[in-house]
This record gives sequence, C-alpha cells and structure tokens, in this order.
Amino acid sequence: MEALLQNQVVDAIAVALEKVSESGELPISPMPSPAVEPPKRPEWGDFSCNVAMTLASTVKQSPMKVAGVLATSLRKDFPELFKQIDVAPPGFLNFTLHPRRWIEVLQAIESHGSSYGASHIGKGKKILLEFVSANPTGPLHVGHGRGAALGQAMASLLTSTGYTVSREFYINDAGRQLQLLGRSVYARYRELLGKDSTFPEDGYHGDYIKGLAESVAHSHGESLLENVPDEAEAVCAQMASQILLDRIKEDLAKFGVNFETWFSEATLHSQGLVQKNLDELHVRGLAKEEDGALWFRSSEFGDDKDRVVKKQDGTYTYLAADMAYHRDKLDRGFDMLVNIWGADHHGYIPRMSATVQAFGHEKESLRVVLVQMVSLLRGTQKIEMSKRAGEFVTLREVVEEVGSDAANFFFLMRRADTHLDFDLELAKQQSSDNPVYYVQYAHARLASLFRVAQERHVTLPIIEDVDASLFLGADELGLIKTLAQYPCILEGSALALEPHRITFYLQDLAAQLHAYYNKHRVLPAMENPVHSEERPQEHGVETNGKTANADQESTNIQLTPQVTAARLALLRQVQTVLRNGLTLLGISSPEKM
Repeated sequence: MEALLQNQVVDAIAVALEKVSESGELPISPMPSPAVEPPKRPEWGDFSCNVAMTLASTVKQSPMKVAGVLATSLRKDFPELFKQIDVAPPGFLNFTLHPRRWIEVLQAIESHGSSYGASHIGKGKKILLEFVSANPTGPLHVGHGRGAALGQAMASLLTSTGYTVSREFYINDAGRQLQLLGRSVYARYRELLGKDSTFPEDGYHGDYIKGLAESVAHSHGESLLENVPDEAEAVCAQMASQILLDRIKEDLAKFGVNFETWFSEATLHSQGLVQKNLDELHVRGLAKEEDGALWFRSSEFGDDKDRVVKKQDGTYTYLAADMAYHRDKLDRGFDMLVNIWGADHHGYIPRMSATVQAFGHEKESLRVVLVQMVSLLRGTQKIEMSKRAGEFVTLREVVEEVGSDAANFFFLMRRADTHLDFDLELAKQQSSDNPVYYVQYAHARLASLFRVAQERHVTLPIIEDVDASLFLGADELGLIKTLAQYPCILEGSALALEPHRITFYLQDLAAQLHAYYNKHRVLPAMENPVHSEERPQEHGVETNGKTANADQESTNIQLTPQVTAARLALLRQVQTVLRNGLTLLGISSPEKM
C-alpha cells in the first residue's frame, strides 16, 4: 500500500532531521525516530510531533528553537505536502496538510478495497495465540465467550498486519479437575440408578452433570456398578470430558471461533515431557531438591520466589505441566507466544515468564493478556451467577438470545483488563442505543442508498472521475480524515493486542456517517417517493433525533449531478472501511436491516 499521509509526514520530518544535522544547525546523534499523531484539538492542525522536545537536551537548545529550525526546513523542502506548519509551546510541531492531499486517502481505499488498512509490520513473525483453553469439565460460560471473542479478533488483527498466527486451545484433560468431574458424574450416575451415593463436597454442580450421568447410563447401563469406584470414576471422567469438549468445539464454531490445533495436556504426561523438562532444569542447576520436593529456581528470572514443581508424594504441580507446555510451544518454532488468561491468573505470569527465560528465550517472547469478569444484566437488573453452584449463563445461551454479532461486539467494547457489563436487553434493541446495531445500520444505510441510486440509473462513480474540489468541504474532510486513521488504528490495535480500539473507531465513524447523511442530501428528492432513501421508516432507527435523510442539507451547496456523484463516491469509501472493520472483528456487514 502506498505511503499513508501520516507516514509521509513522518518521512518528511526524518529528512529534515538528517538535513539540519548534516548542516550543523542541530548536531543530532543518535538520530531519533519521529512519531506523529492527530492533535488533541482539530484547530491545531492535522498532525502533531514532539520530536523537538525529545531532542532539546541532546542538541542543547530550547525545544522551541529546535522546533523552529525543523519547521523552516520542512516549509522549504515540502511545500506540496504542508499548507501550514506551526510551532507551539513548549515545542510542538503542528502540521496542516494541503486539503487536496486528503483525496489520496479515498484513492487508497478504492484501490485496496478489503485490504485497506492491512500492512506488513509483522514481517511474517510466527505467533502462537492460545485462548479460551477452558477445562472440559463444564459448558462455556460468558467469561469464556469474552476470551473467545478477544482471541479471534486478535488473530485477525495480527494476521492483517503481517504476522503468521496459529490459534491453539489447550485442553486441560489431566489432573484433579478431571478426577472431580469423574466423581461428580459417577455420583449422579449412582443416584440415577437408585443406589446410595455421596456427592463430592468440591464436585461440579449443575444440571449438566445429571445430563452427563444419563449419557453414561445410556452407554454403559449398570455395568459400572460392578467396577471399583476409582475405575468407574475414570470411565465417567473420560466419557464426560469428551462430551463436554465436543460441545465446547460446537459452541465455539457457532460463535465463529476456530482453532488450528487442540493440544492435550495428557500428551505431555504420556510422552514424558513433564519429567524430561524437570530433569533438564535439574541438570542445569535451575531446579533444586528441598524438603523432599523439587523446586524451580524461578526467582533467578524475576519471580518473587522459587516454585514447587514436584511435590513430596511424587505428583506434579500444575506449574510443571504448564512449563512443559510452554517449552513445547517454543520448540515448535514460534517467535512469540500470546496467552489470553482470566484475570485471576495474574500471579502466574512471572512463573511463565521465568519458564521461557529458563529454556533460553527472551522474556519478551511471551505476552499475556488478562481478561476481566463479565456481568450479565437485563436492563438495570444483574443476573446472579455462581460457577461453584453450577448456576451460570452459558455462551450458547447468550449467542442464541442476542446473536453472534451482538455478542462479539459487546465482548469487544471494552479493554480486556476492565470489567464488562453486558446488557442482554440492550444487545437486542434495534436502535441507536445499541452500539453494534448502530454500526451495522450505518453500513446497511449506505447499501440502501446505493441500491436506490442504481434503481434510478444514477452512476456510482470512482474517485478519479469526480470533481476533487467537492471533497474539500469541512464535513467531507472530517469524514476523510477519520477514514485516514483506520490503518493507524489497526496497526496500533495489533501491536498493543487491543481489539477494543476497532470497536471505538467504528462507533465514531458510524456517528460521523449518520450525522453527515442527516445533514446532506445525496440523491435528489422525488415527487412521489417509493424508495428507501425517501421513506426513512424503512431504515428502522433514529439517529440524533432525525431519520434517514428526511431533512434537506443545511448548507447552501446546490445538489447538482456533480455533487451527487462526489457524495456517492465518498460514501462508498466509508462503507468499505465500515465493512473492513466489522469483518476484522468477525461481525457481519448487513445490506439490509
């Protein structure tokens, strides 16, 4: 993709830095990498840069003096790019571009279409993204849903910015959780057959356990009653966990979430990888025997204390298996591991960081994103949930009630590390109060407009065939500048692993589109309107108290065929960016609503 305007500004500043350094005006060493961003207030210009302030101490000049030298150089060498360059205290460079340069944004969108915003900053770097990884001991709940939406969106973001991403689900099919599942199901199985049964105090509750017991009874009849309890519980655990895992896969697939690999924890034990890794650490002096247990010297890699990996009774801790798993990930040749965990695993991060370092990898090769809890609401009423008591709302129930689009968007509306209130009633509303409906409606509204234009035999022009001066009004430039931000938003979102930035952006773009559409007529009015643009009730939603283009534009521009052509061309690019952003998040872009 050709250089974005923002990148053109960065390149121009870099040239100016080199030039003033070579001339001796500002002896710069080392040469900085300038960064630009939109200023906090639009009247300050299109872009702002603080490089003068970062250089001041190096060149022993005041920030204002440094900024002035750079501004002079930039005005001289890049008159075709900058309409105005201002120096503002305490040393900011504020840039206003020539308005016509913004038309390049529309040309780029039209040229690249569905790939607009994509980049190659990842340079093919291989990332293993592990997320959800729910124990196959119960159905997926809404918390898992948030992690699933986040992981799927993150994979799309990273892929679109040039990374090679593999998605993996780690199946916790070994250890105490499976034993408890087996005991719980076996207890319900005995109850079902009219036998005395003691339910484990810390077992899994909920009606789904009874359903699993019925499946076991259907498959095995009363034969398990003849087995010793340990053997019967193992059979129950194996069968129940497989049923639950199949349901998990089905629920995720319906939610639009897929994985390249499903990694079984049990294979780590069956292949001896857990003990092999501990032996290696022991030989290298990174594990020690103390009080009859084996300890990992994790404190040598930044952990606050050493950790037990093998207990006195010879059994492994959870950490031992997780260490083997992460070693296996790195041995598969990935450059970076990204884990999405529940917020309650915060204390586990230093242990895994120590693990990757102990096996010879950089600390930065592991990144962990923590996901906070989700509270379900119906309006103002909170839905009480208790996982321990088996009382929780499943992901399947949420998706069936509000749809996968709304569920995805709502899960992605906030930073992952902040608490999320998910209002089921709001997610079903067909109004501007519902953020996903508001964004999708913006796309559908434009699709309706283009259908009407075609029905009236109005040509949908390409950018280069339109009078460019008609893109330079304040409202048009405002839309174009927002469209120009998309590649930068996408890049920043990928690097920070924060998909919520895309939802924020889409809501802002949709709001701008609705405001523009309500203010400016696109197609001429008809005497006896029968089409959707002239019948706002067909759009089914109000925006800012107005409906679908019912008012004539408030500007004095006459609606000529040339103006219609320019507005149609502009709005086609808006629709493209809306569709690109929604697709990236795994959300549909409806043509009708």
